[in-house]
Amino acid sequence: MKITIIAHPNSKKPRIEKDLMGTLHVYVNKPPLENKANEAVLEDLAKYLEIKKNQLILISGEKSKTKTFEISELK
Repeated sequence: MKITIIAHPNSKKPRIEKDLMGTLHVYVNKPPLENKANEAVLEDLAKYLEIKKNQLILISGEKSKTKTFEISELK
C-alpha cells in the first residue's frame, strides 16, 4: 500500500494533521538537512499508523515536501 504525505520541516509544534482532502500533513521540528527531516517524518508516521519503522519505505520525494511511502508487510 502507498501513502502520500506533505512534510513540513522546522515546525515549532510537531504533529500530524489530515486536511479536508484526506492528505496527511506531517509537521516535524527537524531541519531539512542531512536527511534529518525525512527520518523524523518516518518515525512520526510509523507511530501515527501504529506500525514499525522498517515497514515504511520512502519511494519518492526525498528532496521534496510531497513524499510517497510504501507500507510493506512484515515477514
